[in-house]
Amino acid sequence: MKILFTLALALGLHQPAIAESIRKPNVILIMADDLGYQDLSCYGHPSIKSPVLDQLAKDGIRLTNFHSGATVCTPSRMALLTGAYPVRSGWTQGVVGFLMGNKDGLNPDALTIAEIFRDEGYATGISGKWHIGHLPETRPHRQGFESTFYCPMSNNQLKEIWRNDEVAIKDVDNRHFTEHFHTEALRFIRENQEKPFFLYLPHTAPHFPVQAHPDWKGKSKFGEYGDVVEELDTRTGEMLKLLDELKLKENTIVIFTSDNGAQGGEKASNLPLRGNKWSPLEGGTRVPGIIAWPSKIPPNQTSDALTAAIDLLPTLCRAARIDLKKHSQNKPIIDGIDVWQTLTGKSTQHARTELLHWHGKFAQPQALTQGDWKFFPDQRDTLTKADPTKKPEGPNAPALYNLKEDIAESKDLSQQFPEKVEALKQRLTQLAEELNSSAKLKITTP
Repeated sequence: MKILFTLALALGLHQPAIAESIRKPNVILIMADDLGYQDLSCYGHPSIKSPVLDQLAKDGIRLTNFHSGATVCTPSRMALLTGAYPVRSGWTQGVVGFLMGNKDGLNPDALTIAEIFRDEGYATGISGKWHIGHLPETRPHRQGFESTFYCPMSNNQLKEIWRNDEVAIKDVDNRHFTEHFHTEALRFIRENQEKPFFLYLPHTAPHFPVQAHPDWKGKSKFGEYGDVVEELDTRTGEMLKLLDELKLKENTIVIFTSDNGAQGGEKASNLPLRGNKWSPLEGGTRVPGIIAWPSKIPPNQTSDALTAAIDLLPTLCRAARIDLKKHSQNKPIIDGIDVWQTLTGKSTQHARTELLHWHGKFAQPQALTQGDWKFFPDQRDTLTKADPTKKPEGPNAPALYNLKEDIAESKDLSQQFPEKVEALKQRLTQLAEELNSSAKLKITTP
């Protein structure tokens, strides 16, 4: 600091200006729940209005080929927080409370992004839905979050908000979850404005049951579902305004995404994609992805490069000048890839070339995207069914799609390109075997 001060005097600058220039960036990671690919106006929805998020996309980069960590809540959140495929850290099937037991969840030994940022001197906080563990050892304050305000499960499973190990609010009105989480997030930002902070804001909206806040009821042209999404947009705007007032906007990375594709049967829209939540089809895995950092990420960008939620951990570490290798020693493999060069427009060679996809039921990869191609060894598992958890019977039905030409996965090309099918089948088998043989953390149920 003495050297910096001497340099500041030599340059005729004030020391606070120097200190601000070397301060690590704040990070705000906002995640909607079951928001479909098309459910924001900047992604093409004809009726839902999302002017704040539209502007956020203009201020940074809008990712049109961004994929969630999995296709249902629990594994998606595990992947997001660990930067790894969810089977590495305790996921077996379904979600906590449905197919997975209430005693299952993220293994306490998993390395989370919150632990990394906390150990780097960041204030870390969660305000929102947790849903990756209900046992004491799996709760967020034991996974790196110093400030916690969270619903342990989905809003259709539990109507409580907790702080650490205690219930803070009982019998929460479903219409007010977003308001509660937003208010807490603003408090966290104000209280930690003097130091770098990492804020994880995973909303329960617009997960079913879809119920609009009284102040937004009837405001959207797209009914109650639109009301709920537009509330999220407006609340995000209030947060961005606070960052501006506190002079934090220029040094804050803001990410907005969804945990998986839209729930089947809701008014949400995954168009022009095929499939819904649970399914490894694009509609279950491809979601909105918006990232902005005014001082570093050039504005008005759109990228169709293959990118995933697991890439956020290594990419944010790179942006915050954190040595990830120092933290990840003796921990499960991180599958995420640093895509910082793509976000900043400094490279046309995108780092990620392939990605595994999951069905919400099966802890084995169900599809592989490689370049423009997407391969399913057995596409029967992707079909929308009344019960998406039942494995179909009969012979396998492999399928192959060219996503560049057919984003809707409507034309199976497996018969036309048998050599491509065989090559991708072998690659998928290889990756699955590597997953099975490499270090994985397993939950042991008491």
